[in-house]
Amino acid sequence: MQYIQVTFEFKNIAEYQRDLLINDLAEIDFNTFEDTETGFSGFIDKDEFQESSLLEVLTSYNDELDYTYKLTEIAGENWNEQWEKNFEPLVISDQCYVRATFHDPQPKYPYEIVIDPKMAFGTGHHQTTTMMMEYILSMDLSSKNILDMGCGTGILAFLAAKKGAGHLTAIDYDQVCYESTLENAQLNHISNIDVICGGKESIPETSFDIIFANINRNILLDQISRYSEVLKKNGEIVFSGFYESPDLEMIKEACSKTGMNYLDHKKINDWVAARFIKQ
Repeated sequence: MQYIQVTFEFKNIAEYQRDLLINDLAEIDFNTFEDTETGFSGFIDKDEFQESSLLEVLTSYNDELDYTYKLTEIAGENWNEQWEKNFEPLVISDQCYVRATFHDPQPKYPYEIVIDPKMAFGTGHHQTTTMMMEYILSMDLSSKNILDMGCGTGILAFLAAKKGAGHLTAIDYDQVCYESTLENAQLNHISNIDVICGGKESIPETSFDIIFANINRNILLDQISRYSEVLKKNGEIVFSGFYESPDLEMIKEACSKTGMNYLDHKKINDWVAARFIKQ
């Protein structure tokens, strides 16, 4: 598979501007980002890339950012080689060890997850994934029926499985994420999982005890009503992929309209993960 790497260089960019731009790029199918000394690189499947869409996104930043960008066509295996050079194992809440296939196991931790991302989002290093995993580690998931929406690499579903979940459904609209989740499920010996390539229309007509959705604000707002339809009474849903202001209040309002009430939230820098319950 071929990818387009877009390398951005900025004279000055604030962290919130960088995060907003990355969020906007994700909405036009960029699925992986890598920091550089002078900016960052974004990666997208060559078949999905349209420079006109990129320019449309960048238009809203032209007055506030001084930047240049360069396009490079690369093979997927080359990106993975670069990723392997930079990937470091991660420990979440001193309980879960996240590593790649080329790292040694660490049996001292109760839970271990092996991830080979293959351009898919979700290694645990981003603040949103970290907070979602912290929530999972604090929850009783025994025998629960769980939906992981926007599953990326499948990391959230795998941690839920290792915590005793009864059955898991992992959904992502991106073909790379779908394939990555299938492969990572085998690496982690997860068999009680259905992996689906699709959007909200692909959510099965069933009832879930718990839903995890780490996506972005606009997609969450579009899908919240569907989540409420398939979430059991007294079931919980955990969202991430958005900011505390103004996004959290927008998520709260949308959830309230569908009978899901706010419980609490976590925050790392400006990123937020929030938990709701269906009444």
